[in-house]
Amino acid sequence: MSAPAADQNVQAVDLAQLPVPQLNQLRTQFEEEENMLTQSLAQLKGVQSRFVESQECVAKMSKKDLGKPILVPLTSSMYVPGELANTETVLVDIGTGYHVKMDIPSAKQYFDRIIEYITKKMEVVQKNLVEKDKLRQVTTDILQLKLQAQVQQQQQQAS
Repeated sequence: MSAPAADQNVQAVDLAQLPVPQLNQLRTQFEEEENMLTQSLAQLKGVQSRFVESQECVAKMSKKDLGKPILVPLTSSMYVPGELANTETVLVDIGTGYHVKMDIPSAKQYFDRIIEYITKKMEVVQKNLVEKDKLRQVTTDILQLKLQAQVQQQQQQAS
C-alpha cells in the first residue's frame, strides 16, 4: 500500500465528541505507545554508545601498540589474555554473528556511517515520542474537562 492510499484511510476524530470510556482507552493507548518509544530510544542510545566506544578503540590503535597485552572476548562475559599481533586491520562485528576484516580507515568510516544512521533513527523516534506525548496530554485535558462537567451536572441534579 502506498503512502497516499494510507492517508486516504485516516479520518480525523474530534476528541471532544468521544465519550469518557473511549477517551480513557485512547489515553491508555498513547501511554503504552510512549512507553514503547521510550524503551526503543533507550535501546538505540545503548547501541549508539557501544558503536561510539568501538570507534574510539579503533581510532586509538597505533603501530606502537603492536605486541601489547590485551584481553580477547570469547563471550560477553569471558575473556582470555592475548597479544596484539596486527595494528593494520581489525575484525568488525557487522551483526548476526558475521565479522569482516577491515583496515583502520575503513573501520572508522563504517562506524561513522552506523553512528550517523542510528542518530537519525533516534531523531525519528524522539519526534514520534514528542507527538505521542502531545496527543496524550490533549486527550488527558479533554478527559478532565468531561469529568469535571459530569461532576458539575451531578451536583446540579442533586440540588
